[in-house]
Amino acid sequence: MEFYAELRLRGDEYNDGYGNGLTLSGSSTVRDLEEVSKSAEETVYRTKQGHTLRVRHEIKGDVTVFHTVFENTTSKEATIELLSSFAIRDLDVDRMHRATSFWSAEGKLLSQDLVELNMEKSWANHGFRIEKFGQAGSMPVRKFFPFIVLENKKTGSFIGAQLYLASSWQIEVIRNRETVSLHGGITDRDFGQWYKTVRPGESFESPKAVIAEGTSLLEVCDKLVKAQAPNIANPDRDLPVIFNEYCTTWGSPSFENLEKTAKRIEDSGIRYLVIDCGWYKKTDDENWFVTAGDWNPSPVLFPDGIKAATDMIRSHGFIPGIWFEMENCGKASELYQKTELLQTRDGFPVTVGTRRFLDLRKKEVWDYLDEKVLKLLKENDFGYLKVDYNENMGAGVDGEESFGEGVRKSVLRSQDYFRHLSEELPDLVIENCASGGHRLEPSMMELVSQASFSDAHECTTIPLIAANLHRLIRPEQSQIWAVLRKNDSTDRILYTLTAAFLGRLCLSGEVFDLSEEQWNLALQGIRFYQKVSGIIRDGRTTVIETPLQDYTRPMGYQVVLRECEKEALLIVHTFEGGANPDLTPLLGGWEVKEAFGSDLTSDFQGKVFLLERPSSL
Repeated sequence: MEFYAELRLRGDEYNDGYGNGLTLSGSSTVRDLEEVSKSAEETVYRTKQGHTLRVRHEIKGDVTVFHTVFENTTSKEATIELLSSFAIRDLDVDRMHRATSFWSAEGKLLSQDLVELNMEKSWANHGFRIEKFGQAGSMPVRKFFPFIVLENKKTGSFIGAQLYLASSWQIEVIRNRETVSLHGGITDRDFGQWYKTVRPGESFESPKAVIAEGTSLLEVCDKLVKAQAPNIANPDRDLPVIFNEYCTTWGSPSFENLEKTAKRIEDSGIRYLVIDCGWYKKTDDENWFVTAGDWNPSPVLFPDGIKAATDMIRSHGFIPGIWFEMENCGKASELYQKTELLQTRDGFPVTVGTRRFLDLRKKEVWDYLDEKVLKLLKENDFGYLKVDYNENMGAGVDGEESFGEGVRKSVLRSQDYFRHLSEELPDLVIENCASGGHRLEPSMMELVSQASFSDAHECTTIPLIAANLHRLIRPEQSQIWAVLRKNDSTDRILYTLTAAFLGRLCLSGEVFDLSEEQWNLALQGIRFYQKVSGIIRDGRTTVIETPLQDYTRPMGYQVVLRECEKEALLIVHTFEGGANPDLTPLLGGWEVKEAFGSDLTSDFQGKVFLLERPSSL
C-alpha cells in the first residue's frame, strides 16, 4: 500500500487502457511526477512543468488525515482538471462496501465482491477496470454517501475513506493488474464540470479526506465517525430530547397549537420545542413550500407576533426553536424574483421545480440573511435553529472559471454562514436538515449540533435507517423522528420510541390527544433515554445485524449493540415474520440491568436492553 496523488493538468496526455471518458486518473501528469521528498506526514512531487504537489498524510489518533496541495511554482497559469484529496495504490482487496442513499432511504449498505463488478484483472494486466461513483451539486448525499470501505476477505483486513466535501465529489476504484488503486475528492472535469485555474505563485488545496484501517467494517466505520469533530453547542451536550411540531401541523404551526403542546409536554424532560416550516405563511391555506424565502412571521398564525410564541414556550421551561430554509426560496416569495441575489447558470436563474438558490458568495445575500434570519433569532430569543435544504442546485453555477468551481465556492460560503451564526450566537443549537439526510457528510456535520436523520417520519423502516447511520455519523447527532398518534397501539408507541434510541430522540405528533396511558409510555421512554444517553454519545457500535433487503416490506428483525466500557445498549426491532428473535448469542457475557419496550413476541415490536458486564468479568 502506498499513498500518492491523482492530478491532471490541461494539455497533458489522457490515460490509455480504454479509460479515457471513464476516468481522468492515470494521465501523463501523474506518470511524469518526480518525487522530491518524503516524510511520515508529507510527500512532495514536482510535475514535468515545474509545479509542486504536496500530499499531506498526517496520522491523528486512529485515522490518517489527507490533503493535497497544488502550488504553481512556474511562470504560467495552470488549469487543474483532476485533483485527489486522497489516493492509495497497491491495495490487495477483493470486496467493496458503500452506503447508498435516496430520499427516506439513507445509508443502506451495499457490499459487493469486485468480481461482481467485473473488476478481475485481465489476462494481460491491460485495460482499466473502473468503478466510479459520486454526485454533482449541493446535496452531497444522493445515491451514495462520500464514503467507501475496501476489504480483503482472506486476511480480514479493511481500509475505509470518508470525504469532507459538501458539494460535488467522486470516488474511484481502479484496477489494471493484481492490486487496486483508490482515490477520491472533488469531481473532475468529466464527472462534475469542475476545473480550477491556478496563477503563478498561487496554490490550491483539496478538501480533507480521512482514512482508517481495521479488522472489521464496523471498526473502520467507528474510527471514521469518531474522527469527526462536531460543533455541539453547550445546551446540547447531554443529548436532551426535542419536540418538533412538524408532524403535528404539517406546515401550519400556530400559537394555539404550540401552547397546547407546551402544556402537555411540560415537566417531561424535553428541552426544545421547535416551530417547523410554515410560520411565515400569509394565510393558513398557503403552501409552506412555495412561500419560503421572505421570512416574515405570519400575522394569521401568530397574531401577537413570533415573540409572543417564544415567550410562551420559555414560560413552560423550553428552549424555542425555529425552521429556516435560508439558502433557497420558493416561487411564491418576493425573493424568488430578485434574480440579482440568486444563482444562475448560463445567465439564467437556476430553477429546480419551485426552488431557486441564493448566491452566498455575494455580500448582499449575507446582509439579507442577517436581516431576516440572524435578527429574527436574536430579537425573538430563539435557542435552536433547524436549517433545511430541499433541492439540489445541480452540477454548476456561473461566477467562476468552471460550473463545478461555482458550486464548490458557493457551498463553502454557505458553510461560512453557518459559522457566522455560531459566532454571533455561541449557544445556538443548529440542526442540519436537507429533505432529511441529503447533507449528512462530515464537513456539514462538524458545523452543527444535530442533523435530521431522514424524512421517514412514521415509516416502519426508521430503525433500519437509524442503524445505517451509525456507520457514517455520530449517533449523538442523528435526530430520529418519534411521532406519536392517539390511534397508536402500545406496541406501535414502543416501536417508535425504541427506534429513537439509535440516535437523538425527537418527539412529534398530537401528543395532547394521547391518553394518559399512552403519554405515560412516552414519559417512561424519555426517562430511560436520559439514563442511557451516555452510551449513545460515547459508545462504540459493535453489532448491526439486518438480514433484510426490501425496505418497502421489511422482514425478519434487526439488532444493534452499542458498547461503552462495562455497559451496553442492545436495541432490537422485529419486522414481518421476525417475532421471537434469538438474542442468546448477543447476551453472552452480559447481564440485563433494565429494559424498555415490547416483549418481541409479535411483528413490528421494539425493545431496548441496558446491559452490564458481571462484576466477576
